Amino acid sequence: MPTFNRYTVIPSLPERLQGLLTIANNVWWCWSPEAVQLFHRVDRRLWTECGQNPRLMLGKVSQIRLEELANDDSFLAHLDRVSDALERYCTHNHWFDRNPGAPKEFLAAYMSAEFGLHESLKLYSGGLGVLAGDHLKAASDLALPLIGVGLLYREGYFSQYLNADGWQQERYPRNDFYNMPLEKITEAGGEPMVIEVPYPGRTVKAWLWKLQVGRVPLYLLDADHPENAPEDRVITDKLYGGDHEARVRQEILLGMGGVIALHKLNLHPTIYHMNEGHSAFMALQRIRDVMKAEKLSFEQAVESVKSASIFTTHTPVPAGNDMFGPPLIEKYFSDFCREVGISMQQLMALGRQNPDNAQEDFCMTVLALKLAAGANGVSRLHGEVARDMWKETWKGVPVDEVPITSITNGIHAKTWISQEMGELYDRYLGPGWENSPDDQAVWERVDEIPDSELWRTHERRRERLVDFARKRLYNQYKSRGASSAELRICNEVLDPEALTIGFARRFATYKRGALFLRDKERIREIILKADRPVQFIIAGKAHPADNAGKQVIREIMHFAREADVRRNVIYIEDYDMNVARYMVQGVDCWLNNPRRPMEASGTSGMKAALNGGLNISILDGWWCEAVELGPNGWSIGQGESYESPEEQDAVESEALYDILEQEVAPCFYERPADGLPRNWMHRMKTAIRTCGPVFNTYRMVQEYTDRFYVPCSRRRVDLLADKRKRSIALAAWKSSVRSAWPQVSIHDVKSGDRDQLAVGCELDVSAVVSLGSLTPEDVTVEVFYGPLDPQGCVTSGRTAEMKFIGEKDGASRYEGKIPCETTGELGFTVRAVPYHVDLWQKHEMALIAWA
Repeated sequence: MPTFNRYTVIPSLPERLQGLLTIANNVWWCWSPEAVQLFHRVDRRLWTECGQNPRLMLGKVSQIRLEELANDDSFLAHLDRVSDALERYCTHNHWFDRNPGAPKEFLAAYMSAEFGLHESLKLYSGGLGVLAGDHLKAASDLALPLIGVGLLYREGYFSQYLNADGWQQERYPRNDFYNMPLEKITEAGGEPMVIEVPYPGRTVKAWLWKLQVGRVPLYLLDADHPENAPEDRVITDKLYGGDHEARVRQEILLGMGGVIALHKLNLHPTIYHMNEGHSAFMALQRIRDVMKAEKLSFEQAVESVKSASIFTTHTPVPAGNDMFGPPLIEKYFSDFCREVGISMQQLMALGRQNPDNAQEDFCMTVLALKLAAGANGVSRLHGEVARDMWKETWKGVPVDEVPITSITNGIHAKTWISQEMGELYDRYLGPGWENSPDDQAVWERVDEIPDSELWRTHERRRERLVDFARKRLYNQYKSRGASSAELRICNEVLDPEALTIGFARRFATYKRGALFLRDKERIREIILKADRPVQFIIAGKAHPADNAGKQVIREIMHFAREADVRRNVIYIEDYDMNVARYMVQGVDCWLNNPRRPMEASGTSGMKAALNGGLNISILDGWWCEAVELGPNGWSIGQGESYESPEEQDAVESEALYDILEQEVAPCFYERPADGLPRNWMHRMKTAIRTCGPVFNTYRMVQEYTDRFYVPCSRRRVDLLADKRKRSIALAAWKSSVRSAWPQVSIHDVKSGDRDQLAVGCELDVSAVVSLGSLTPEDVTVEVFYGPLDPQGCVTSGRTAEMKFIGEKDGASRYEGKIPCETTGELGFTVRAVPYHVDLWQKHEMALIAWA
């Protein structure tokens, strides 16, 4: 092969239009309707052809057209308005004024394997990435000092198409970084900045790129460096591609390389947020760095790193948590262990629920849990599921006390609410829905919107969705060589006035994409009812290796091609953020029927709700919380448990059919003389009013800030003071407590008269605790009490702290009282847990002694 010299060509814009490039280089434009309209005006056809990528479009628009725009006073005025809005947005920052308790050096680093910001930036696969993108956008709106860290994929996630049999096929189009709003980071001398990440027997080099998301910079690592070996250049080739070893290499670059990159950029976060376990190796790199820089021991470095780390787990599905066998970890981390002075067994213990089980694989989720001060699930129910799923990491701790809390996900409202609906909100809700979307009072004003205006707006969105779906279907069939007769049918599918139900998500089998087809004759009757027709628009991708998920798609496609329903059921290929926007903004109902409790949160239903869509959902994820707020949709079942999946599918599919037939369709088609579905409109407004202030990322990010980011950063400052005096002392104390804990025992538990206790009185309890070499200051002794289950175990236990009374025969005596607050048969026991003023939470050490 000949050697080619590289050069870069950028759009040549007239001086008066340079502002277009500034706007295009900041992803802020994608949640500014006026900025989107500005690019539409440049060349609407080209805008669509370029996948709504303004950088690409500006490089392709003709010079003649650019000169026309440079002399168009109306366009220039529009450009100036958007440019001024972007400048005001980026320069206005009063976050520290609103958060006076935050350390002056506060900075959060948000690390994620994927970021879904816009469909033209193919750095995401699904909900996790879209959530990460919305997190950055909300942080930007809040002016929160936050930076994102991720990987820049050459091919990203795949593009989907279906063959003639309905079987999913994959393409991997390459990202053109130079036609994306990316800036290659350079050194002071102008040469590209490069980092070096240690791998076994070599270092891997990576370029650094920056993607500006409003006020927030997102730094992305690119391993496609010419000096890397071929197997290393493909580390950032595909998102979630390759075997286990490829995943290890990729996650080393994300986690450890991400930390190295931030140091290279002279950025020093006060808190690191791991969005899922993919980035958990970042904690190991920070341990290595602090040991080298400050000559700390491994245990002291762990304490330092842990105090400034938090972790969000997103999946209750075991397969969604990366697990690596011991040989793979040994291959890639033997050098690390030698460098930090620990054994491979010690490292493996950090990734195992049971450190003594040599057969247990190394789990990235467990590593993140053990090296983070705080951890959370992404809905209230998911918090409960996660506590049960990872309870062995805190063996002996009651499940409901396992230190995994929950912060329910949200959506970035300005990204997902349609322009038409946004204009309606502007008129009746005021600017608060954009600037303070977590304010309940703002959303209460939705009742002021006239029903006629709300319904007209919604109908226009449904019409636009139908038009979009027809065009996509036409192109799908055309690409497969369909006949002219089949292509004509594509232009006739769907009724823009019919009840439209959307289902779009990743086609994992637990999401049960074909549940509505379990009884095909029953759903056919519902769909084809002459006076109350129902239509389905379906989209979503299966993982390339998930043949069971692909079979679900195939089943839907075969049904959708049946002659009598082919106009009422369609499948849109290559689901992405663009398809998602059309769907959540245009459907009447959003269907969600996962196998409970396997949906951690789910955010697509939130997007539909804020656009006035009504959810039809299993009681799982976020919907458990939303349904409590009012009549904003319909629930399939009541959260029951079943003996078998087959029974669950049978019962819940019938429940779905009953809801569609007896509640949803009648409510939609019941119209008084004015033609407006008043009962439906009431539900629409309830959905908007109840979901708007709760399920948004503005509230979510503020909650992360208040509960984790700022408190952890403050604690970090305290622990670092006086040359890490408190941090080093805490590490030493923990070491001594771990060594001494086997000596702790509780005996001689006694109580007062336990018969016929009246509500309002107290039960006296005493116990003798042998502490060995520990002192009463090292422990908290508690009475643990509550109702008894049929097996005689306390459920929903509560605690009451006992007081140290004195020592007798070398043991410590404690006394306490149990308040008698409820009637019934209850039980109690006594326990001890380590105590130190600098512990983040009670069960941080995962040590507990029971009587």
